[in-house]
Amino acid sequence: MLSAKDNEYISQVGPGTPMGTWLRRFWTPLLLAEELEADGAPKELTMLGETLVAFRDTGGRVGVLQALCPHRQAPMVYARNEEDGLRCIYHGWKFDTGGRCVDMPNEPADSVFKDKVRADYVPTREAAGIIWGYFGPKKLQPEMPDMEWMRVPANQRNVHKFNL
Repeated sequence: MLSAKDNEYISQVGPGTPMGTWLRRFWTPLLLAEELEADGAPKELTMLGETLVAFRDTGGRVGVLQALCPHRQAPMVYARNEEDGLRCIYHGWKFDTGGRCVDMPNEPADSVFKDKVRADYVPTREAAGIIWGYFGPKKLQPEMPDMEWMRVPANQRNVHKFNL
Protein backbone atom coordinates (compact mmCIF):
# COMPACT_ATOMS: atom_id res chain seq x y z
CA MET A 1 0.00 0.00 0.00
CA LEU A 2 1.24 3.48 -0.86
CA SER A 3 1.85 6.06 1.78
CA ALA A 4 -0.18 9.29 1.54
CA LYS A 5 2.97 11.09 0.39
CA ASP A 6 3.70 8.55 -2.38
CA ASN A 7 0.05 8.52 -3.46
CA GLU A 8 0.05 12.30 -3.80
CA TYR A 9 3.36 12.14 -5.69
CA ILE A 10 1.98 9.86 -8.41
CA SER A 11 -1.61 11.14 -8.57
CA GLN A 12 -1.17 14.91 -8.83
CA VAL A 13 -0.82 15.90 -12.51
CA GLY A 14 -1.12 19.70 -12.46
CA PRO A 15 1.58 22.04 -13.77
CA GLY A 16 4.83 21.80 -11.85
CA THR A 17 4.10 18.44 -10.20
CA PRO A 18 6.49 15.52 -10.83
CA MET A 19 3.87 13.31 -12.52
CA GLY A 20 2.39 16.28 -14.40
CA THR A 21 5.83 17.20 -15.74
CA TRP A 22 6.41 13.63 -16.90
CA LEU A 23 2.97 13.22 -18.56
CA ARG A 24 3.40 16.51 -20.45
CA ARG A 25 6.27 14.93 -22.40
CA PHE A 26 3.86 12.75 -24.43
CA TRP A 27 1.08 13.38 -26.96
CA THR A 28 -2.24 13.19 -25.11
CA PRO A 29 -5.69 12.49 -26.60
CA LEU A 30 -7.88 15.56 -25.98
CA LEU A 31 -11.10 15.26 -27.98
CA LEU A 32 -12.74 13.24 -30.69
CA ALA A 33 -12.24 15.04 -34.01
CA GLU A 34 -16.00 15.00 -34.59
CA GLU A 35 -16.56 17.16 -31.48
CA LEU A 36 -15.29 20.30 -33.23
CA GLU A 37 -16.75 21.76 -36.41
CA ALA A 38 -15.29 24.57 -38.51
CA ASP A 39 -16.43 27.94 -37.11
CA GLY A 40 -18.49 26.04 -34.51
CA ALA A 41 -18.81 26.85 -30.84
CA PRO A 42 -15.61 26.58 -28.77
CA LYS A 43 -15.45 23.68 -26.33
CA GLU A 44 -14.03 23.94 -22.82
CA LEU A 45 -11.93 21.04 -21.54
CA THR A 46 -9.70 20.27 -18.59
CA MET A 47 -6.57 18.24 -19.15
CA LEU A 48 -3.67 17.62 -16.73
CA GLY A 49 -5.12 20.15 -14.30
CA GLU A 50 -5.37 22.94 -16.90
CA THR A 51 -8.61 24.43 -18.17
CA LEU A 52 -8.46 25.09 -21.91
CA VAL A 53 -10.70 26.01 -24.82
CA ALA A 54 -10.65 24.12 -28.13
CA PHE A 55 -12.00 25.24 -31.51
CA ARG A 56 -11.74 24.45 -35.21
CA ASP A 57 -11.15 27.51 -37.39
CA THR A 58 -12.60 28.29 -40.82
CA GLY A 59 -9.79 26.39 -42.56
CA GLY A 60 -10.32 23.27 -40.42
CA ARG A 61 -7.23 23.77 -38.22
CA VAL A 62 -7.65 22.92 -34.53
CA GLY A 63 -6.64 25.37 -31.82
CA VAL A 64 -6.37 24.75 -28.09
CA LEU A 65 -5.83 27.95 -26.11
CA GLN A 66 -5.75 29.06 -22.50
CA ALA A 67 -9.27 29.30 -21.09
CA LEU A 68 -9.12 33.03 -20.32
CA CYS A 69 -8.33 35.89 -22.68
CA PRO A 70 -4.87 37.30 -21.94
CA HIS A 71 -6.30 40.83 -22.01
CA ARG A 72 -9.09 40.99 -19.42
CA GLN A 73 -9.40 37.32 -18.45
CA ALA A 74 -12.82 36.90 -20.11
CA PRO A 75 -13.75 33.21 -20.59
CA MET A 76 -12.82 32.22 -24.16
CA VAL A 77 -15.44 29.48 -24.17
CA TYR A 78 -17.93 32.30 -24.87
CA ALA A 79 -15.80 33.72 -27.70
CA ARG A 80 -17.03 33.86 -31.30
CA ASN A 81 -15.32 31.43 -33.65
CA GLU A 82 -15.09 33.40 -36.89
CA GLU A 83 -12.88 33.83 -39.95
CA ASP A 84 -9.85 31.80 -38.87
CA GLY A 85 -9.80 32.85 -35.23
CA LEU A 86 -11.47 33.01 -31.85
CA ARG A 87 -12.76 36.51 -30.99
CA CYS A 88 -13.05 37.40 -27.30
CA ILE A 89 -16.44 38.77 -26.29
CA TYR A 90 -14.98 41.45 -24.00
CA HIS A 91 -12.97 43.73 -26.31
CA GLY A 92 -13.06 41.72 -29.54
CA TRP A 93 -9.43 40.66 -29.68
CA LYS A 94 -9.05 37.71 -32.05
CA PHE A 95 -6.55 34.84 -31.66
CA ASP A 96 -5.54 32.21 -34.19
CA THR A 97 -4.85 28.53 -33.51
CA GLY A 98 -1.24 29.32 -32.57
CA GLY A 99 -2.25 31.85 -29.91
CA ARG A 100 -1.24 34.90 -31.98
CA CYS A 101 -3.43 37.97 -31.69
CA VAL A 102 -4.51 38.70 -35.27
CA ASP A 103 -7.01 41.51 -34.73
CA MET A 104 -7.63 44.30 -32.22
CA PRO A 105 -10.61 46.37 -33.36
CA ASN A 106 -10.01 49.02 -30.67
CA GLU A 107 -6.48 49.80 -31.95
CA PRO A 108 -5.56 52.02 -34.93
CA ALA A 109 -4.99 50.16 -38.21
CA ASP A 110 -1.24 50.89 -38.15
CA SER A 111 -0.79 49.72 -34.55
CA VAL A 112 1.66 46.86 -33.95
CA PHE A 113 0.46 46.20 -30.39
CA LYS A 114 -1.37 43.03 -31.52
CA ASP A 115 1.99 41.57 -32.54
CA LYS A 116 3.11 41.69 -28.90
CA VAL A 117 0.11 39.84 -27.42
CA ARG A 118 -0.10 36.04 -27.31
CA ALA A 119 -2.38 33.49 -25.73
CA ASP A 120 -0.86 30.28 -24.40
CA TYR A 121 -1.64 27.43 -26.75
CA VAL A 122 -1.20 23.67 -26.96
CA PRO A 123 0.27 22.25 -30.20
CA THR A 124 -2.27 19.85 -31.70
CA ARG A 125 -2.40 17.12 -34.31
CA GLU A 126 -5.34 15.19 -35.68
CA ALA A 127 -4.95 11.46 -36.23
CA ALA A 128 -7.22 8.41 -36.20
CA GLY A 129 -10.32 10.50 -35.42
CA ILE A 130 -8.68 12.00 -32.32
CA ILE A 131 -7.32 15.47 -31.57
CA TRP A 132 -4.01 15.09 -29.75
CA GLY A 133 -2.19 17.74 -27.73
CA TYR A 134 1.37 18.15 -26.51
CA PHE A 135 1.80 20.06 -23.23
CA GLY A 136 5.55 19.78 -22.69
CA PRO A 137 8.50 21.94 -23.69
CA LYS A 138 8.39 22.76 -27.40
CA LYS A 139 12.06 21.82 -27.90
CA LEU A 140 11.40 18.31 -26.54
CA GLN A 141 8.25 17.63 -28.57
CA PRO A 142 8.31 13.98 -29.73
CA GLU A 143 6.96 12.56 -32.97
CA MET A 144 3.27 11.69 -33.01
CA PRO A 145 2.55 8.14 -31.83
CA ASP A 146 2.33 5.64 -34.68
CA MET A 147 0.31 2.76 -33.30
CA GLU A 148 -1.13 0.09 -35.53
CA TRP A 149 -4.76 0.93 -34.75
CA MET A 150 -4.12 4.49 -35.98
CA ARG A 151 -3.10 3.23 -39.44
CA VAL A 152 -6.21 1.18 -40.23
CA PRO A 153 -9.06 2.68 -42.29
CA ALA A 154 -11.69 4.60 -40.32
CA ASN A 155 -14.35 1.96 -41.08
CA GLN A 156 -12.20 -0.64 -39.25
CA ARG A 157 -11.56 1.55 -36.20
CA ASN A 158 -13.94 2.26 -33.34
CA VAL A 159 -12.91 5.29 -31.26
CA HIS A 160 -14.93 6.30 -28.19
CA LYS A 161 -14.59 8.83 -25.40
CA PHE A 162 -15.51 8.11 -21.79
CA ASN A 163 -16.10 10.88 -19.27
CA LEU A 164 -15.56 9.75 -15.70
